[in-house]
Amino acid sequence: MTRFVLGRIGFYTLIAVLLAFFTIPLLWLVTAPFTSDPTYEVSVPDFTWDNFAAVVEHPYALPSLWNSVVLSVGTAVLVVLLSALAAYALSRVRLPGRDALLYALLLLSSIITGTAAMVPLFQLAVELNLIDSQLGLILILSGGLLPAAIFMLKDFMDATPKSYEESARVFGATPLQIVRHVVVPLVRPGLATIAVWTVANVWGNFLMPYLLLSDVEKQPAAVITYTLYTEGGQANLSMLSTFGLLYSIPVVLMYLFVSKKYGFRFHGGIKR
Repeated sequence: MTRFVLGRIGFYTLIAVLLAFFTIPLLWLVTAPFTSDPTYEVSVPDFTWDNFAAVVEHPYALPSLWNSVVLSVGTAVLVVLLSALAAYALSRVRLPGRDALLYALLLLSSIITGTAAMVPLFQLAVELNLIDSQLGLILILSGGLLPAAIFMLKDFMDATPKSYEESARVFGATPLQIVRHVVVPLVRPGLATIAVWTVANVWGNFLMPYLLLSDVEKQPAAVITYTLYTEGGQANLSMLSTFGLLYSIPVVLMYLFVSKKYGFRFHGGIKR
């Protein structure tokens, strides 16, 4: 009995330490923006709005958040659209070596990351005149995320009944009409999952925007964050904490909305 009690105490102690490890930084992020002179310690804020006023007055802070929205939404739309069409085709058409192709794409996209492909991607952007182009960055980011998105979305496509499509085909529906009016409503949770996953990846991406967008007016918040330092190279905690809070809110709200609406169910839209 004593051994069991000690084991339970140790288990709950470990859980408490892990919770503290992840909770304390979040508490700092929530309280520091409302503190006049924030430090690295979590303290009770004095509820000032001066830090937010300083962020608003910063010439690139709020525009960079808009740039992040443009890049994230643009990439998400492109990835969801192309991955849906590709996953549907791979799910319905029997091609020799189809599964091997999917696993090869996923494996290569995992091995050849943005860091490994940094030089050839930069050279490609130079040749195509895509430097300082948000559209070019969206295309490059979409290309890197598409293999994994297709792989994940194919499971949703496989779970949808083919009888629905056959019925629509009998009534004269074209393939695109079947995809739009039959397949898409059934795999809507999967599309939402891919969209959130894409936005999260692009929202926090630093390397590719830093390489391809030299114009500070086009850079996203992930890049601008690294410029919020004093002239002596010290971190400006009031600016960093406030900007970090504003930077986190859109993704959190998106996650809560999609989670409430779809629940991130990893299956098709047919309830069994």
